[in-house]
Amino acid sequence: MERRKTHFVCQMCGYQSSKWMGRCPNCSEWNTFVEEEIVAGGGSKSTLSYTGIGGEGEVPQPIGEVVMSETSRIKTGIGEFDRVLGGGVVLGSVILIGGDPGIGKSTLLLQALNKIASSGYKVLYVSGEESIRQIKMRAERLSALSTQLFVLAENSLEKIIKEVKTLKPRVIVIDSIQTIYTLELQSAPGSIGQVRESSAILVMISKSSEISTFIIGHVTKEGAIAGPRVLEHMVDTVLYFEGNRGHPYRVLRAVKNRFGSSNEIGVFEMKDFGLSEVFNPSEIFLTQRSMDVSGSVVVSCMEGSRPILVEIQALVSPTNLGVPRRTSIGVDHHRVSLLAAVLERHLETHLYNKDIFLNVAGGVKVEDPAVDLGIVVAIASSILNKPIDTKTVFLGEVSLTGEVRGISQVEVRLKEASKLGFAHCILPEINRERIHGELPMELFGVSSIQEVLKMLS
Repeated sequence: MERRKTHFVCQMCGYQSSKWMGRCPNCSEWNTFVEEEIVAGGGSKSTLSYTGIGGEGEVPQPIGEVVMSETSRIKTGIGEFDRVLGGGVVLGSVILIGGDPGIGKSTLLLQALNKIASSGYKVLYVSGEESIRQIKMRAERLSALSTQLFVLAENSLEKIIKEVKTLKPRVIVIDSIQTIYTLELQSAPGSIGQVRESSAILVMISKSSEISTFIIGHVTKEGAIAGPRVLEHMVDTVLYFEGNRGHPYRVLRAVKNRFGSSNEIGVFEMKDFGLSEVFNPSEIFLTQRSMDVSGSVVVSCMEGSRPILVEIQALVSPTNLGVPRRTSIGVDHHRVSLLAAVLERHLETHLYNKDIFLNVAGGVKVEDPAVDLGIVVAIASSILNKPIDTKTVFLGEVSLTGEVRGISQVEVRLKEASKLGFAHCILPEINRERIHGELPMELFGVSSIQEVLKMLS
């Protein structure tokens, strides 16, 4: 009788060991090793009988002679979703979507599938977490009852593939990959081996059959998609659905996209009937802005090709703690600490006895360096207790020496700001000199934060 061979795999990072260990030497997590059986030769190929990415009989071809399909993309019917995907769903692509529990991943995909099905395509929604009756209850609330939308409650990968071959859908959704298992592995669903093997097989079938596949993935407490890191390398597109439970707005962000920009975002609002598109996020984020208060500044950040105006709020208060707090929501706290140090140097004031709290209104996460100047001005405004003109927008990157450096796509940002009624803009001098044509705004060029602080004093 053949001896059963096993090894131990870390469920956080996929590190393999011949023996059990309490702490993973790769990711330093505790009690994450699970015993899994070693399957010789990959195992699942003979059972599932998939042919690979290109199918049988594929030979090398000159790239200029490759015949393209007439329909290379399928529109989801949701403009914000299509924007993030790069114009629609590419045939045969595999898209991974992650997000916190209850954020709206299943709701978004069910709405998208219904619109695709209404266009005449056959689609399949596979759920490993809900029964078909539970899916029907949500579909009735979302009015997603197209006759071309099929649902299946199944966890076995072999049975799912059998139904896919029978139904031959154009688009399928797997909700979620952590609940799917293949009989070729003895480990439990959600383990590193099961997630990796199931995903690899789904990618192969998607490429060979030109079936577009959406895979929903759970996230860890750090916010990353659970499972092996190779999962994000196998798929074509990785999307993160972000949002704050206290806000109705959700942001769909692309972090990888082989068929479009990886910087695009889509903004949605959660309502009783499902997710609704937000066509002008800037106007929504600035609707409840308080007037004539210190520490409030409007900045313009670029998310892909779209300029978005958001409000940055700062509060500086005295503290008796030995180490002052630097708390930020929506902005990297390391960046806030760096800019606070630059401001302390040039404002000639001490911040070692003051707490600094920073927040981006609306629950948006901002990574654009062009918001640096806005952060500095918001903190200075709170320290000096001087309100900022409500019709002024700030643009510029701040260096460690206090210089205000140039940024990209200035004219696009200014047009969006003028559209929302802003009359003044403080921006880097080098950008102001390069602007051609008339703009319905008054522009003030600055080269250092000292010049900006003089305007506040």
